Amino acid sequence: MLKHPTFDLLHNLGLSGMAAAFRTLEGLPETRNMDHAEWLGLLLDHEVTARNQKRFEARARVARLRMNATIEDVDYRAVRGLDRAMFLKLTTCDWIRAGHDLLVTGPTGLGKSWLVCALGQKACRDDFSVAYHRAPRLFASLALARGLGRHDRLMRSLGRTELLILDDWGPEKLTAEQRRDLMDIIEDRHQRRSTILTSQLPVERWYDLIGDPTIADAILDRLAHNAYRIELQGESLRKTRTDNPIAPQA
Repeated sequence: MLKHPTFDLLHNLGLSGMAAAFRTLEGLPETRNMDHAEWLGLLLDHEVTARNQKRFEARARVARLRMNATIEDVDYRAVRGLDRAMFLKLTTCDWIRAGHDLLVTGPTGLGKSWLVCALGQKACRDDFSVAYHRAPRLFASLALARGLGRHDRLMRSLGRTELLILDDWGPEKLTAEQRRDLMDIIEDRHQRRSTILTSQLPVERWYDLIGDPTIADAILDRLAHNAYRIELQGESLRKTRTDNPIAPQA
């Protein structure tokens, strides 16, 4: 008679993971000989797992990652210059804890966006706040926010995010307003929060993208100071997938 009231009580207390585990475990013959401590341990394990999953789902919704990519699905066999040991090191997320940055460059079709979305998804799993933006759209959003009086609020949001992904930067040169915005974003996050930038252009050509030599020096000095780099090279993986439809995505 105590089983159903206990189930309802767990739900009322917001312990939905424990409630689901309680209903499952009471129907398993192998759990009948468990003592109270073992039962409680299993219930708590299920509750922790359920809460972690909910936090991940919430983080992923806010991150709005462009691709449903995971680190487990990365194809290290593709010929593109991806350093497996370094990428696996990045998957630990220790570089995010240390406030380091990541610069990813290479021609189109080599999986830059896919790789950084996979790292973003892993960061969500490790309970970091993540935000994904295509750089051109972010600059457009900042310009619109400035006109609506919401620019400072958006900049504060970008500054608080533990991992900010700015994807697909370039090849258009920044305007004076965009340079100031990028400088403020990098300055706010320097050595405090981690940033990923991806571009088809190599880092040495980013000076031309920024346009103003003084601001370019300030931005790139902060980015290059503690950044990991992934420099991809090779033939587009999209062509490989066209030739072989079952080839791994990235």
